[in-house]
Amino acid sequence: MIDPRVSVIIPVFNRPLLIRDAVESILSQTYDDYELILVDDGSQEETKKVLRQYSESYPQKIRVIFCKHKGVSAVRNVGIRSARGFYLAFLDSDDLWISSKLAKQISFMDEAQVAVSQTEEKWIRNGKVVNPRKKHAKRSGKIFFDCLPLCIVSPSAVVIKKEVFDKVGLFDEKLLACEDYDLWLRISLFYPIYTMTEKLITKKGGHSDQLSAKFWGMDRFRIYSMTQLLRNNSSLDDFKKAGLYYYISEKANVVAIGAKKRWKLFSWFKYWMIRDYYKKEWELL
Repeated sequence: MIDPRVSVIIPVFNRPLLIRDAVESILSQTYDDYELILVDDGSQEETKKVLRQYSESYPQKIRVIFCKHKGVSAVRNVGIRSARGFYLAFLDSDDLWISSKLAKQISFMDEAQVAVSQTEEKWIRNGKVVNPRKKHAKRSGKIFFDCLPLCIVSPSAVVIKKEVFDKVGLFDEKLLACEDYDLWLRISLFYPIYTMTEKLITKKGGHSDQLSAKFWGMDRFRIYSMTQLLRNNSSLDDFKKAGLYYYISEKANVVAIGAKKRWKLFSWFKYWMIRDYYKKEWELL
């Protein structure tokens, strides 16, 4: 069997109606040289039934991998390890691709010879079209410093050469949230990430089961990512260190204030100490 040019990976956890829409948006692609890997994260039987129907209807195109509940990072990694494509693409189960998405993006990447790219996106929140705030604007090229404050790369919009993961590693399975922020930070340290200006995905939000609605202090996960980057990359130049020190201290301050409001006194003290430590490191550079 000839390997496909692209492996598309969708992590699935319940959402049987949404997953149908997501899969149909893949099947409607004008670009055909792909495989679709649906990785089920221990969904209920209704969702499993939907996945089986697709794999039986499109056995040459769709593979389903059933796992025990491990979380989104782990199931994405299962998909990456089993992928046969030169390029890897991701789609969240509540998002949609425009039918020309793959064709235009793969053409762009082949012609420009780039390792990582993403597209612009249309945002829908609770059924209404919304405009992203200025801070969410996507940048293009060497965007490491732009990736420090918040996540400006969308999993559903990205295509990555599989070889990139050999250098930067897979999704960090210890992270309960912000796992994509962590990966883009590691990728942007070594690779430019190019953004196509056309809106080729529809990104839907406002669901009660989104990770951002489950955890307080999302910056805790971003602080972890930045401190890991410092520990694992001893050759970082002073400019990148300064950026990491600054944003760790800033985010630790925000988390400490939030912890105090929630009477999480241990967390308040912990992040207050982290803030002071990295603020001093930044001042000493």
